[in-house]
Amino acid sequence: MDSMQKTALVTGSSHGIGRATAIRLAEAGYDVGVTYHSREEGAREVAAVIEGLGRRAVTIQADVSDLESIRRMYDAFLDAFGRIDLLVNNAGVGLTAPFLKTTPELFETVINTDLRGNFFGAQRAAKEMISRGIRGVIINISSNHAVGCWPDCSVYAAAKAGLSKFTKNCAMELAPYGIRVVTVQPGYTDIGWDKQNPIWSAEPRIPLKRFADPSEIADGIVFLASDKAAYITGATIDIDGGALLACVPENMFV
Repeated sequence: MDSMQKTALVTGSSHGIGRATAIRLAEAGYDVGVTYHSREEGAREVAAVIEGLGRRAVTIQADVSDLESIRRMYDAFLDAFGRIDLLVNNAGVGLTAPFLKTTPELFETVINTDLRGNFFGAQRAAKEMISRGIRGVIINISSNHAVGCWPDCSVYAAAKAGLSKFTKNCAMELAPYGIRVVTVQPGYTDIGWDKQNPIWSAEPRIPLKRFADPSEIADGIVFLASDKAAYITGATIDIDGGALLACVPENMFV
């Protein structure tokens, strides 16, 4: 930490990976902006945990698919803290459909949230960092779907692949300002799925034979935000228990 109190904006942090990340960052000494789309109660609970750790928190309602909502989100965050040192672009939607049944409406919802919203959110964060001379960090939360192939995920995978590739270009352009940009690609994560949910059928095929706990993804994010990762930019970090390795059939080369 430098002499100024560092701040982090974690989008979609009322539950799951975002919640765990917001709390881990508070434990690391950050004041945190907790954003939510519809889970206000969850966001307030996260803020209470952060304040219990002796750090400041602000809850902000935001829809990252809407550019005006993104503007209001940043205005509220900066009104509360006056600076931004870290952006964790975590908010997203996981809507899926078979390619032949994907509608324009679903396409726009996924692309506008998972790609466009994160693109322009990162742009605003970078502008604020540059204007204040802050050598900040932007961490985009993508998915191992950006690389692997699973059924019914063509739009979701395209959006996440775009986010992962955007990170590299963004890192190159922001490097002269000392701003690092990194992608984290989580795999299957236990965010409270009902045990009857078909998603659990994937667990035996993961090399480590389990889903991640959200805190394990958060630990990777906090490391990448820290000075220990000061020479890492433009990188894509998979935190998926080896799930991408399992995308290759065992008999592929037989």
